[in-house]
Amino acid sequence: MTISHPEPVTARLHSAALPHTPAPAGRDVHPVPRRTAAPPAALDLLADAHRTLARARALEDPLERYATAHLAALRTVAAVLAVRGRPEKNPRRRKAIRSAWEVLPEVAPELAEWALYYGAGARRRAAAEAGIRGAASARDADDLIRNSALFLRLVERLLGLRPAPPAPRLPLDADEPPA
Repeated sequence: MTISHPEPVTARLHSAALPHTPAPAGRDVHPVPRRTAAPPAALDLLADAHRTLARARALEDPLERYATAHLAALRTVAAVLAVRGRPEKNPRRRKAIRSAWEVLPEVAPELAEWALYYGAGARRRAAAEAGIRGAASARDADDLIRNSALFLRLVERLLGLRPAPPAPRLPLDADEPPA
């Protein structure tokens, strides 16, 4: 399976509006309301995930590329948690610290396999961040970058968010050829 690398997007993301559903003829039914905008924190996290993924692609060291791609996935899951909320809590239980990968299946069961995948890679990410040679190869980093890009696009679709088209690039004085 070939996965193409999307171009980095700007931080401007917006919520995809649901189409207006007309009421059936002869019935007193209210139309389906449009979806409210996503929390700004979720939009910021998705934009950060795109920037982090672009940075991972640009790095040369496989350990840094691996750790940075995993960070992009963490920012992506944080956006899911910002939109979907936190799982129900049992007030009688002590609050244990859990990773985002442990919480994700509770708020987005459709992403449970991704949670297992990234949860399993957390130790490798920690070893890569610590600079332990052999923790991640160039191939491991490439695979994680591709999978993180796929995960990011999937989450954007799942949450009904999509990147806004990039703003046109304006020439800077230094970029313009002399007249």
